[in-house]
Parts: sequence; C-alpha cells; structure tokens
Amino acid sequence: MNFQQLRALRETVRRGLNLTAAAEVLFTSQPALSKQIRELEEELGVQLFVRHGKRYTQLTEAGEQILAAAERVLDETAALRKISEQFAAGHSGTLSIAATHTQARYVLPTVLARFRAEFPAMQFKLLQGNPQQVAEFVVHGDATFGLATETLDEHPSLDTRPAYAWRHCLIVPVGHPLADSGVAPSLSQLADQPLITYSREFAGRRGIDAAFAKGGLTPRVVLEAIDSDVIKAYVELGFGVGVIADIAVDVERDRGIVRLDASELFPEKTARIASRIGMPLLPFERRFMQLVREFR
Repeated sequence: MNFQQLRALRETVRRGLNLTAAAEVLFTSQPALSKQIRELEEELGVQLFVRHGKRYTQLTEAGEQILAAAERVLDETAALRKISEQFAAGHSGTLSIAATHTQARYVLPTVLARFRAEFPAMQFKLLQGNPQQVAEFVVHGDATFGLATETLDEHPSLDTRPAYAWRHCLIVPVGHPLADSGVAPSLSQLADQPLITYSREFAGRRGIDAAFAKGGLTPRVVLEAIDSDVIKAYVELGFGVGVIADIAVDVERDRGIVRLDASELFPEKTARIASRIGMPLLPFERRFMQLVREFR
C-alpha cells in the first residue's frame, strides 16, 4: 500500500467516479489509475467499488470505510509536510485563501496589507469562486482558508467560525429621486423599484428574499450578478436600484452612485472563515485568521 494508491481512491471519488478526470488531476493516465486501485483492492483483499463493466458505479460498504481512513492518513501526511515546510522556511511561506468576489475585492486587501506588514516574506495564493466553490477549495486542500457568507458552515469537514458582521445597503445613481431624498424607501416602496442584486448563492441573497417574503412582497429583480462591481456599473447606467453589501461601496471611488442605509430593511449577515478539521494551523495562519476577525 502506498500514498499514490490512497490518492487514486480519494480523487476518483471526488471526481464523481470519473477515472479520466481523476487521472488528469493526479497527472497520470486512466489505465495507470485503474491499476493503482486494483492493486490496492488486491492488497486489502476487498473490492472498493461496485462495477458495471469497466465503469465504477459506487463505493462498496468496505470502500466507504476505507476511503474515510485514507482521508485521515492523507490529511495527517499533509499536516506533517506543512509543519516541516514552515520550520524550513522560517517566517516565509505561502498563505492560500479562497474567497468570493466581495471578500477578495473589499475585505482581503485591508487584511492582507496588515498581514504583509508583519510577514513581509510571505507569498499569497488567492482563489475566487461562489460560496460552494470556496468550500470545495478548502475541502480538497487547494486553500487553507475559505471566506464567504454562505455554505461554509454546511460542510461537516470544515471548522467554520464567524469572522465579522455586515449589512446590505442600497445604491442609486447620482440624480436619482432616492438620492435626492437621502433616505431609504420602505420595503414595499422598494418592491416597486427595478432591483439589481446578487445571484441567489451570493452575499446574503436569501436574507433579501426572506425580508420581502416576510412582508408578503415580491421584488422586481431585473438583473442578477455575482460581482458587486458589475452591479454598481449597471446601477450607474440607470438599470435600477442596487442592493449590495455595504463593504462593497467605496465613497472615494464610487462617485457615480449614492449609498443609502438599508439596515432597517434587511437582516445583518455574518461572513465566516473556514479551514479543514484536523489540519493544524501554523502561527502565521492563526494570525491571518485573527486579522480577518478584526476586520471592521
């Protein structure tokens, strides 16, 4: 038994039993991957997968338990390697983070500037995606930390902690009637406006929808996007009223829009930071987590 066989088992399951996709991730061929799994089965004396012809259809009961043990072995190996690399590198190393666009664009610059002042030799790896992708980056070991508002706390293999609280705000173009009033409309008045906001998997969208539903209202969403900057661009063009995270508005840069407080309209949200359960955090990683939780 060797680590490559265990990685072949794990990656095959992660890639939905698609041997070709798993082989690509492991930089090997599909026949070589199949051979590693067969050899592992022969050494253990059990069948790991139910087969239909040459295709794998599901894990056997023994395969499920062996996969869980293999995950623990590989995680412990990664932890040992991580600790040794840190001691060899001293105060240098790589900090890997997965985040949604809003977190990457409007939170991490402030946090990483403070972090870099303390660890000037550090390198950074930043991955972006939707909340589900952020969680998967951490689960699969592509990033040490995930930063998002949704989804992270739904993964049992992640240690997820609250990072900081934030709220939604409204944005309108300069010259808009709401900008002239300087006061946010009521929820019923807002429901009559064309709205531009996040796609349903992003930045508290469920909270927005829930607030309207609680009032028996149906919002008129004319445009959905995954990117706060895209929403701001269409608001400036007059497509509608934007509902975005308040942290995404920069009064110095966003001179074409006006921000209105919406704290009375939508519930407060909490951004979360996650790392894998069982993966030890090095001193500089614990410091990064502390800085994130001190944001705002």
